[in-house]
Amino acid sequence: MSADGTISIRVNGEHRRVKDGLTLADLAAELGLDPAKVAVERNLVVVPRSTLAGVTVEDGDELEIVHFVGGGDHIAVSSDSWTVAGRTFNSRLIVGTGKYKDFEQNAAAVAASGAEIVTVAVRRVNIADPGAPMLTDYIDPKKITYLPNTAGCFTGDDAIRTLRLAREAGGWDLVKLEVLGEAKTLYPDMVETLRATEILANEGFLPMVYCVDDPIAAKRLEDAGAVAIMPLGAPIGSGLGIQNRVTVRLIVEGAKVPVLVDAGVGSASDAAVAMELGCDGVLMNTAIAEAKDPVMMAAAMKAAVEAGRLSYRAGRMGKRMYADPSSPLAGLI
Repeated sequence: MSADGTISIRVNGEHRRVKDGLTLADLAAELGLDPAKVAVERNLVVVPRSTLAGVTVEDGDELEIVHFVGGGDHIAVSSDSWTVAGRTFNSRLIVGTGKYKDFEQNAAAVAASGAEIVTVAVRRVNIADPGAPMLTDYIDPKKITYLPNTAGCFTGDDAIRTLRLAREAGGWDLVKLEVLGEAKTLYPDMVETLRATEILANEGFLPMVYCVDDPIAAKRLEDAGAVAIMPLGAPIGSGLGIQNRVTVRLIVEGAKVPVLVDAGVGSASDAAVAMELGCDGVLMNTAIAEAKDPVMMAAAMKAAVEAGRLSYRAGRMGKRMYADPSSPLAGLI
């Protein structure tokens, strides 16, 4: 025991100093764990859970503390789900279902992307050919979450009407709202978007909302009932990448709901940037659908989102104004 009354132990491979006299149950609680939900091995011997409160930690102890987790993923850092409106997903990539050459290619791209959510437009049934193939024949809504959107709507009323029909058709309440201002830029009309968000939230919808990259507008949408904020990175379908990293970061820092970059991604590096800014996810369509090889690009986007998220969680090095050698100068010949 040291002079400060602490002892040295190793917990799950990491060195730690703890107060002398601590029991295993005390240690678990100190680590934020429920002693009733963990198993402890002390110096290669399993300690019965019923005795944790009576076993004192000693200097030099080697402890392993485990619990049950879902699945068989052996890389703990990869277990990084996110939640929107109480629904949890593992993939942080959401993909659209437009612009593909056919439903088969669309389904293959979704599979390669690992996406668990796809956006779907609400369109009239082709009554002239009721037997024509439908998206649901290729992408099973029981396995992939459909996110009805209001693409093509230029008024709040049209968007609300569209989503009411979507809920009636499929029972969906988690929806993506976008109200466009004009056709050239496809920028959102924020006045109409805010009005529609309030109405939809009051009707029990859970709107994920496409918006400008403005922290103030994002906060107002959140207050109005948006369950996720989806600022554009660049104009829809442009592939220009994230044009204003500063405001996207400010939205992330100020939001209490998930933030996902929506629109403008063109390459895998764009997706990684979005994740490195701290976004909860990225939504894209054209970047994958218009690639020369959409299925390969979908796989690239999956890897980029995962890499960007890991980079964000790891914490990047600080930026410096001048060079700083990696190798020590001491002992230089």
